Amino acid sequence: MSSFPAQGFGFQGEDLAEREAAPRQDSPADSCTDSSVDSWDRVPQTFRALETLPAPWEERFGPLKAGAVDDLVVVGQFGQSLDGRVATETGHSHYINGPAGLAHLHRLRALVDAVVVGVGTAIADNPQLTVRHVAGPNPARVVIDPRGRIAAGARLFARDGARRIVVNAQGARPELPVDIERIALPATDGGIAPSAILEALAARGFRRIMIEGGSHTVSRFIATGCLDRLHIVVAPILLGAGRGGVALPPIASCADALRPPMRLHRLDGEVLFDCDLAARRVSIGRTNKSA
Repeated sequence: MSSFPAQGFGFQGEDLAEREAAPRQDSPADSCTDSSVDSWDRVPQTFRALETLPAPWEERFGPLKAGAVDDLVVVGQFGQSLDGRVATETGHSHYINGPAGLAHLHRLRALVDAVVVGVGTAIADNPQLTVRHVAGPNPARVVIDPRGRIAAGARLFARDGARRIVVNAQGARPELPVDIERIALPATDGGIAPSAILEALAARGFRRIMIEGGSHTVSRFIATGCLDRLHIVVAPILLGAGRGGVALPPIASCADALRPPMRLHRLDGEVLFDCDLAARRVSIGRTNKSA
């Protein structure tokens, strides 16, 4: 099946620089010489200093600098097809998104303190959860594993200087390397409350946290009011069938649907939907009194 060429979506303020900055198919994202890509190298440090970022990054990542509810910022991220699929029926998902979408994911990793995945994604995809395609520090890697299923040889446990944390249900006894941090939390019906996970991570010094996947984990954080923002990167492909991106409790009417404020960003031939969910986020960390 042939892919369609990238199309101009006609968005107001469309980033032509970002189109040029998107990684080429035959080279890593940070190998380009475009000026906006070069400007990224300074962004992780500038971001953490709470200073204004160079264009186009302030508009895209500025809202993640500080929380509106408390001193945490929690962002969910996933990529999907035009028809809302994050994987085929066989579970294949590498890669729905193209180089620009992948670079966006790695930029998010470079800006947060910790990236969180569920054990299903950790086992199925065996991700590294590192910053490889852009400049920036690797975040701490956290896997939610209530029953202790993940193998000690998982790639996210690689010794590269980043903290590695496993969140287990109380009573679980996983066989893990001694240098892996463990957090034991109460579980109900086999699941650990997202708010309890965030509270435990906040107690360990993490303030900016990304919930990367899979779809079940991101959906639980949305449903329980535990996300400030949600980044959905939509790729111009149709899968026709497969796993959906978000599964929330059913509603009776479209009037009951979530309608968060949203901003659109062009990522080469893909589109980033930046959804603001802060209005329904439960308080976890220290209250932001200026909010």
